[in-house]
Order: sequence, then structure tokens, then C-alpha cells
Amino acid sequence: MADGARYSRALILGASVVTIAAMTAERGVAQTASPQAESASSERASSQRAKQAKRKPATAQVAQQEASAGVRDAHAQVVVGVQALDTITAAATKIKERAIDSLAPVSSISLDQIQGLQPNRLSGIFYAVPGVSFQERGDDPATVINIRGLQDFGRVAVVVDGARQNYQRTGHNANGSFFLDPELIGGVDVVRGPTANIYGSGAIGGVVSFRTKDINDVLRPGERWGVDLSGSYGSNNNRGLGSVFGGVRATPDVDIFGGAVYRTQGNYKDGNGTEIGNTGNQVEAGLMKVTVRPALGHEVKFGAVFQDYQYDIGQFNRGPVATAAQRALYQGSSVYASDVKNYTGTVTWKYSLPSDNLFDWQMSVYGNRVDSDQTKTYHYSTAGGALCGAGNFGNNISGCVGDRRGYVLNTYGIDVNNTTRFNVGDWRNAVTWGVDAFQDDVITTDSRGNSNITTPSGIRTVSGGFVQLKQNYSTWFEAVSAIRYDRYDLDSGRTSAGGDRFSPKITLGVTPVPGFQPYVSYAEGYRAPSITETVISGAHATGGGPAFFPCPNGTVGLFCFLPNPNLRPEVGKNKEVGFNLKYDSIFSANDSFRGKINLFRNDVSDYIDLVASAPVPVPPFGSFSQFYQYQNIANARIQGFEAETMYDAGDWFIGVAGHYIQGKNVQTNIGLATITPTKVVTTGGVRLLDRTLILSAQWASFGPNNDVPANYVRSTGYDLVNLYMTYNATRDIVFSASIDNLLNQYYRPYAIPGSSTDGTSQNDVLWTSPGPGRVYKAGMKIHFGGA
Repeated sequence: MADGARYSRALILGASVVTIAAMTAERGVAQTASPQAESASSERASSQRAKQAKRKPATAQVAQQEASAGVRDAHAQVVVGVQALDTITAAATKIKERAIDSLAPVSSISLDQIQGLQPNRLSGIFYAVPGVSFQERGDDPATVINIRGLQDFGRVAVVVDGARQNYQRTGHNANGSFFLDPELIGGVDVVRGPTANIYGSGAIGGVVSFRTKDINDVLRPGERWGVDLSGSYGSNNNRGLGSVFGGVRATPDVDIFGGAVYRTQGNYKDGNGTEIGNTGNQVEAGLMKVTVRPALGHEVKFGAVFQDYQYDIGQFNRGPVATAAQRALYQGSSVYASDVKNYTGTVTWKYSLPSDNLFDWQMSVYGNRVDSDQTKTYHYSTAGGALCGAGNFGNNISGCVGDRRGYVLNTYGIDVNNTTRFNVGDWRNAVTWGVDAFQDDVITTDSRGNSNITTPSGIRTVSGGFVQLKQNYSTWFEAVSAIRYDRYDLDSGRTSAGGDRFSPKITLGVTPVPGFQPYVSYAEGYRAPSITETVISGAHATGGGPAFFPCPNGTVGLFCFLPNPNLRPEVGKNKEVGFNLKYDSIFSANDSFRGKINLFRNDVSDYIDLVASAPVPVPPFGSFSQFYQYQNIANARIQGFEAETMYDAGDWFIGVAGHYIQGKNVQTNIGLATITPTKVVTTGGVRLLDRTLILSAQWASFGPNNDVPANYVRSTGYDLVNLYMTYNATRDIVFSASIDNLLNQYYRPYAIPGSSTDGTSQNDVLWTSPGPGRVYKAGMKIHFGGA
């Protein structure tokens, strides 16, 4: 596997460099051509013009496809916008429209916004998106997205270039994460709630759709080739980034694009000045895309993304651990040298022409592989000689120093959809149908640890289809109705499960006066149980201590995991009232205001959670639960308010976004630990020097989650103030600078679970949950390009 990874990395990075070098060489040859070469060139001009004349149909094809890439309602119309909420998106309905016109809680993040923020992690680009939060460990570069309090096991569907990201490993971390470096991203669309049930099983919390960079993100209008070189440096601690992206339109019908990224940082300090161990990491990434337009209206894109993350996860002891009190305060965890490789391959075929109302077609086939290879390098005690051998340390939970363990997830999928448009009287109609399927294959290896129990191997297949009708009447009424069918099959050893369901959706919106569009929506989402939730079985290892309980499979341990083949899928039933606000030329000819405001209540029936049996006495140690099993609890109810607004006067802008969310287990009336109850983010800035200099500030205020289960450590309330500067020194050179966490605040953005045995905090999570203190960053981007 290591050799394969090296070859893949070499292929992608090498191809990127070769492509860029070829383009640069072409530019250099053109600039240094001799008079004889110029003469020869002029002699070839007539034949070149003849070739270009032959290409005219292809050029027309490109132009028509660019037009069709604009916004189309039920009857095609092209719309151009400037604000973030004017971004074109198909996330909510599979039909392209501006986010502000979508009858759904949709947010979009553009490449310009991402580059201005200079993010080190993905969470940095989502501050101003309501309803979205993150559960991250500083010593793990993986990303965990939470939408409206829902996360883990695919409750939020995450797709990258259409490929689902379903990686999950159970431990002292969230149960569901993915790997994606911010420098690879060309744009993001977020749909909150199960409104986007067209994305299939899992999206009861919402959908986050990432688009990686492509040739139009680098080449300017009129350029045939282009290259962007970027670099940045940041403090706290030695945050370095270098990237190169370039592309060439080899012919009017063929585009070639590639890029490479290198990122590194050392251990950062939190707002209290405490160094957070093992928060340094190194990332190498690359991508390659080839786009072919074989016929008028058709586009086929081949894409590949490779990422390699090298880091250490786990925490060293922070003091003596001889007594129980000392262990509760100072004991860390095992530390693992980790190497995660993420391979994503996609093939996408699109067909669309403004003149063709019968077909607006897209088909994607993808594969995604996450291969996490870990080697234990440290154990928090000197015990374990009986298991590990004389002079070695470890236990039967995490293995011995020097042991390797691995977590592999292979996901393969297909997604096909088409839209047909037609008129019936004054009604403009668009019927969209689609089918999709994916398969997860989990492979866990752990020779002397407990990972084979906590993250079991298995195969899960999920498939489904939908039909949607989008109707527009005149300029004042819109309706979106849909029905989706989902099915899943799961198999792991002796345990198998399956199920299916139809999920409806209906949305109605009106525009009684221009700029004001209220809507109401009801949608259901369906999440199939994961492999871990269904088949986890066996004893949780003792860690070298005494075994408290025997388990049904004949093993003994601290407690027993029980499988649950009768686990029912979760169903989210979301009620929503929203308002889209869109006004231009309010106080001056060029100003604008955009706003999306919504209230929601999502009732999740058969919510799946890990449930402990009633504690029983275990003399002389106390009372403990013998069994843990994932079960369907009665209901979870999540409700709240979200808003996203921005006023742009041209020379200055200001916006406010945020949410207020409550989430409870209806059966116990206890709050959900994954809720971020309040977030208010104010963003403002000015554009100076003929708008070549942009200065902005962002104030993000987060409230603590105090309504959590008894054994949780509450999150902190905190305020983050960030400053940003972007200066376009020339048309081709851009400088950027920022200060993150200007006030150097200490903050823990999410609640932390206690230990399953002694009730104390899981120290490795406690120590790694704080974000970094103040960070200074500066960067530069240089563009090269030509015709």
C-alpha cells in the first residue's frame, strides 16, 4: 500500500508539474522567439486561421455551454449576481439557481472568500454560515461538520466533486470525519436540514458539497493557459503553505488542469499560552482534471485528487500519574504516528443546452478511499510487559508500542439525474428524476488492540431514487414537490440488516412584492444505520486491569458491546418557514441587500444513540454498566432560528449571520451534547484605492452549551475577532494578511464526554479541543497566463 501511495502521489504531483512547466515553457518560447521563427510563424498564420475556422462549431459549443451553466428556473433564464447569496448553486434541487432564490436554507462560499480568509482548517471558512459548527481535535487534521446539532455516522452528507465522504473510526473523537485541505477548494454549497433529500440516505442534518479547483478558477477570460503560484506563512506555530495550480485549453474542446499543495505547521498554543501537544502536521496534496467536450452540449470530466496527511494523534502525560487523583488530572493517552492517504477519483458526464428542454443531464461515477495507517509510539504508563514483552509498554485496548493498526474505507458510487422542462399555459415546469447508489467497505486491522471491536469491518450498500417537480407561475409563485425512495443492505460476519422507505418533500413560496419571498417547507430525510452501530460486538478490553464482566461471545472485559440487527433507520421530519430578501439600488445606484431568514423544527424519530444498561455492583470497585448497545431512542427534537444577511454599498459592506438552536432527547428532556446553541457573526469592511485594497473584520460570538448530559464537560462561550486584508498590487499580484483570534481567547467549542469507567474527563479530548490563540498570517499569489 505504501508503494502504491508513493506512485499515486508521484503521478499526480508529477503530472501537475509537467503540465505547468509545459505551459511556462510555451510562454518563454513565445517571448524569446527569433525573427526567423516569427517569419515562420507568419507563414503558418493562414493555415492556423483555416484550422480555427474549422473549430468554429466547437467554439460555439463552448459558448453555448457557458450560457447553459448560468441560472435556469423551470424555464431557462440566465442571471448574474455579485453577492455571496447570488452564487449559482444546484445543491437544494439539482437545478441551477442563485442561493438567494432557493426556497431552502442554502449558503454558498466562493473561492474569493476562501482565499481572503487564508484558512488553515476547513472550519475557518464556515464562521459566517448559520447552523454550522465543528468538532475538531487539534492533533487530528480530519474535519467533522455539524449542521443544526446533527453529526456522526453520516447524518450530514459530505460530498467532494460529487463523491461521498463516509469515513468513520470510533474512539475518543467524533464518529464520522473526512479529509480535505482548504487550498484544494474552489467553492462550497451548504444546505441545512433534510430539505435536500434528493442526496439520499444520511442527509437528515444537511448537505455540504465541496467543489475542488478547476481551470476556470485560474484562467481568465481570453487566456488559453494560466498558472497561479501561492505561498503564505503564519505564526503559532510556523504555519507554511505553498501551492501551484495551472491549466491549459489544449484545444477548444479539451482542458487540462492540475495542481499541488504542501502545508505544514508546528504545535500551536491556545489562548492561555499552553502548547497543545501533537498539533503539528504535514499535508501533501495534488489534483488532476481533464475535461473533454466531445459534442455540442456534452462535457466529460475526469478528476483525481490525492492527499497525504502525516501527524501524531494522542497526548503525553502532563504530570505524575501514580495515584488515581493524579491520573485524572495529568494522564494522557497513547500516541500514534499517523499517515492518512485519501484517494478520490471521479468521472462526470454532463449534457445541457438552452435550446434543449428535454434533457439537462448529469451522471457521476466515483470512488473514494481513505487509508489510515497508525503506529503506536507512546504509552501513558510503564505497564504491559506481560502482553507486550519485557521492556515494552501497552495494553489490550490500544496495543503495544511499535504495533500497527489500520482503518480503510472504500466507497464506490454512482449518481444520475436529468431535468426536463415544459410549459403548461402560464406554468413553467421542471421535472427532475435521479437514481444513486454507494457502497462502503470497511476494513479494520489491529493485532493486539481493541479496534476490531470498536470499528468493525463490514459492507453496507445504500441505493435510492427520486422524482421532483419544480413549478413557477408568473413571477410570484413557486412550488417544489418531491418523493424519494431509499434502501440499504448491511452485512458483517454473522450480522445482516436492511430496510427501505419513501420520503416526501413539499415547498411553497410566493413573491407578493419584488424582493420579498416567504416560503414554507416540509421534508423528510432517512439515515440508514452504519456498520458500527449495527454490528459492534464483543468486550471492551480491560487495559491491563481486572475484567468486570463476561460477554455473550465468551470474552471478558470492562463492559460488553452488543450488536443490534433490529436497529431501525432514523427519520428526520423537518418543518420550515423562511424568507428570502433581495433588494438592489436601495440608497444608491449600485448598492444591494441580501438576506435569508428561517425558523425550523426537525423531529428525528428512532434517533440512534449508544445506551448503557443499568449499573450493577462490581465489588470492590463500585457499580458499572455491563452492556452498551446502539438503540433507537424515542425522539430527538431540534428547533431554532437562522439568519444570513449582507448589505453591500460597493465601497463598504456589512453583514450579520447566526443562529439560535435548541436540541433535546424528547424521552429524557436532556439536551444534546452536539448542539452549538447560539452563534452571531458580524462581518464588515471597506474597499479602498479604487477597490484594490480590502480591509475587513469579523466578530464571531458563540454561546456555551449548558444543557448537556451529566457526565459531559460543557463547552465554553467565546468571542473570536479576526482581521483581514487583501491588496491587489497589480493585476497579477495579490497580497493578503490576517490576524486570527485577535483577542487571544481560550475556547473549547464543543462539550466533552467523560470517561466510561471513572466519570472523569477524557483528557486527550479535553487537552486537544481548544483552538489556537492569536495567529498572524501573510501570503502572496502570483498569476501567469497568456493566449
